[in-house]
Amino acid sequence: MIFGKNLIDGNWVGSDNLHASDDLGGQSFAQATAAQVDEACRAARRDFRAYSGKSRAERATFLRTIADQMDALGDEITQTGMAETGLPEARLVGERGRTTGQLRMFADLIEETGYLDIRKDGALPDRTPLPRPDLRLTHKAIGPVAVFGASNFPLAFSTAGGDTASALAAGCPVVVKGHSAHAGTAELVAQAIDKAIEICDVPSGTFQIVQGSGREVGSALVQHPEIRAVGFTGSLTGGRALYDLCHARPQPIPFFGELGSVNPMFCLPHAMSARAAEIGSGWAASLTMGAGQFCTNPGVAVMLKGPDAGALEAACAKALNETAEQKMLTDGIHDAYEQGVREFRDLMVEVTSCGAASGKRWALPALFKVNAADWMANPKLQHEVFGAAGIIVLCEDADQMQALAECLEGQLTLTLHADDADTTQAQALMPILEEKAGRLLANGFPTGVEVCSAMMHGGPYPASTDVRATSVGNLAIVRWLRPVSYQNMPKALLPDEIQG
Repeated sequence: MIFGKNLIDGNWVGSDNLHASDDLGGQSFAQATAAQVDEACRAARRDFRAYSGKSRAERATFLRTIADQMDALGDEITQTGMAETGLPEARLVGERGRTTGQLRMFADLIEETGYLDIRKDGALPDRTPLPRPDLRLTHKAIGPVAVFGASNFPLAFSTAGGDTASALAAGCPVVVKGHSAHAGTAELVAQAIDKAIEICDVPSGTFQIVQGSGREVGSALVQHPEIRAVGFTGSLTGGRALYDLCHARPQPIPFFGELGSVNPMFCLPHAMSARAAEIGSGWAASLTMGAGQFCTNPGVAVMLKGPDAGALEAACAKALNETAEQKMLTDGIHDAYEQGVREFRDLMVEVTSCGAASGKRWALPALFKVNAADWMANPKLQHEVFGAAGIIVLCEDADQMQALAECLEGQLTLTLHADDADTTQAQALMPILEEKAGRLLANGFPTGVEVCSAMMHGGPYPASTDVRATSVGNLAIVRWLRPVSYQNMPKALLPDEIQG
């Protein structure tokens, strides 16, 4: 059952400011007040030492219990998510599995000490000209963390998503700012966490959720002096505004934001000669997955002019023209997509002929083509249009393709479609691509991000605000840890993991 309230310090509390959800039959949700945000942040700080002081085994049990409680609410979470987002049942069931899998993955991770990057330099009392003290280093939780739910992943990047799971694993209390596009789903997951807090006897300030449809709640959260770091997935505009607030504080804090990407694909000549149509149809499938509402959506395909480019274009356009309309996540996302497509039509040649969608929040894919010189000269063509809009960029030669790679902004992903005979050109591109993106792919499509230890989901700005950090995979935990060195410290005062 949805309460329509905020979870603050173990209590579900309302407010006079209500926001009604048309998707949930007018269900109202209390918008958190400034005083409630303050209370939540202070509760998180109050319970920080108690929670971070729990053993790794206790925190692992807590994470697994959250996953169990999410599974117990599985059908209700799925049905609510479908009503709010328009996503199909199979997608939400799969996303819930990914979300609970992340929680259990971090539980497994912290049962060992490898993630703490322990370092020891023993004392050298007889060293000349000066002795060396005993030095030991481990990593400690950074403090209370604010997490912002994402619009396009109501589970895996939201209330109990990767940011929350990794922060709780690290020993940090979390205050989530729920996303208004799926406030009901966010609350149900928060109920699962609240139940796990009770079962595991975890302090009530360890996890809290505040709802808010505008920017006031989020701004108050990142500026609160008790918040020590922020995790965000969303738009460049919103993320940059919050980033600036974090760094304008009297005590600046790290802001780990994933802000968007067009994820270009470079289609090299021999691969194109062998399988241009196959690449084109595969691109269409990736481009339209989830109505194109993935941060790794491959929005740009770069190739040389010629018959092979025509074959890719024809195959992709045919597949897109045959794609049924899809419901987008929110009115705002839909309207921004339609506006972006209209602007593209004024600047490029449209290849698709999909017609018009049937109504509110429904959209159809669109494919455009442009020469590389015009694409590089117009920044509007290089910015993300969130949805199933793709651009074919036609280069005159390999040198122009390399020049285009040089002009790219930071990306989450870059893809090479290349055969063995393309190796020389691919080798010339690789040093450039390695500077531009966090994940490089060969002969595939970037939609679908594996949750594992070797995943990097981040990249140079504006893809993310910290090129050293990932928001997917178990390396994500390092964002919420800070190194602490102990010099000549008595064993009884050392953390357990560095006593030996």
